[in-house]
Amino acid sequence: MKSDSIAVDVPAESSSAIKGKAPLLGLARDHTGSGGYKRGLSIFDFLLRLAAIVAALAAAATMGTSDETLPFFTQFLQFEASYDDLPTFQFFVVAIAIVAGYLVLSLPFSVVTIVRPLAVAPRLLLLVLDTAALALDTAAASAAAAIVYLAHNGNTNTNWLPICQQFGDFCQKTSGAVVSAFASVTFLAILVVISGVSLKRP
Repeated sequence: MKSDSIAVDVPAESSSAIKGKAPLLGLARDHTGSGGYKRGLSIFDFLLRLAAIVAALAAAATMGTSDETLPFFTQFLQFEASYDDLPTFQFFVVAIAIVAGYLVLSLPFSVVTIVRPLAVAPRLLLLVLDTAALALDTAAASAAAAIVYLAHNGNTNTNWLPICQQFGDFCQKTSGAVVSAFASVTFLAILVVISGVSLKRP
């Protein structure tokens, strides 16, 4: 009888308790793998932000310093081309500078996603702000590209003559600025995709 009482007093886990523990272990393993994957994405995100900052600053600086004066002029007439002669180029400089400033300010949040790869709030914030910056960057680059195209080719329907044969240096700088701007657009688009993928993956 004594041995029977000892056998009864020994607690035994039910099958339901065992089944309840198994998913928890599997969930922990899944989070560990997902954390490493998202940390890798966050590191790539940080590097892309640095590249986008360089491209945006180069675009704004190149456009902001585009100025050329033709060597022949008279006392009352001087032929000069500068970015501030065209509102589109002024918008380009301001918009690209705003994008570059945002990218610099977003670096700490990108670092947070590296340190805490499973955090959702900073990734969601970066996704929203990156999308807004991408829209602004694309608008500025597209508008400036249209003006650069007119400067190179003109428009016969409106009697707009090309000016790049006379203002070669000015057109070269503005074209380089537009190329750099579209490079930053590409980097921002990849950043938006990365943020979306990292949020979607469990």
